[in-house]
Amino acid sequence: MTTPLADATAPACVICLRPLWVEEQHRYACRPCTLRISGDLAAIPGLYAQLPTVLTPGSGSGGPAVSGSRTAPLPLRIEPLSLHAKGGVVALLQSWIEDWHETLGYQPQRWTGGLQQQCEQAAARLQLLLPWAAEEHPAIDDMAREVREMRRACERQVTGEPPERKIRLACPCGRVLAVTLDTLGRECGCGVRYGRAELFDLPLADRRQVAA
Repeated sequence: MTTPLADATAPACVICLRPLWVEEQHRYACRPCTLRISGDLAAIPGLYAQLPTVLTPGSGSGGPAVSGSRTAPLPLRIEPLSLHAKGGVVALLQSWIEDWHETLGYQPQRWTGGLQQQCEQAAARLQLLLPWAAEEHPAIDDMAREVREMRRACERQVTGEPPERKIRLACPCGRVLAVTLDTLGRECGCGVRYGRAELFDLPLADRRQVAA
């Protein structure tokens, strides 16, 4: 039995803006985007555990960490430190659990252990509630974007990968859409909504055009 196809008039996934398949139309997020969120949540605790190893200058980018010197210790790198600190990765994950619990009428989550344990607990709790959120939470697109950005930020610090390059694409209305290769979909200020395939079919913008 073949699956009924989506059409252009069907409700769209709020993340990638692709029309939802018939059996998905009770959802805010399509199944591929839900799986992508799940993958990001699964990756974050392991990346978080590696952040302390790249706190010193020269680490995390292929260079040796400096140790054993009689000179004053080098300052810590701000980027991985801010991600690993109490207000970084863990705070972001916990904020979404607070939001989802409030929406569901659940009691506040109780956290135990250190930040690494709390990171693992938060990622596991979000994984558990993700099927509900994909169907019922209208801000699942904000959650997906923030979790993806947090994963990519951790990956860049751990691997030394440079920030993603922005690509400027021209909408026929004249506006410029600044996106990256990770962008799944985008709505232009003129109201046109582009899925990933349609977005990257757009021509490159002229350098003189200003991003919307």
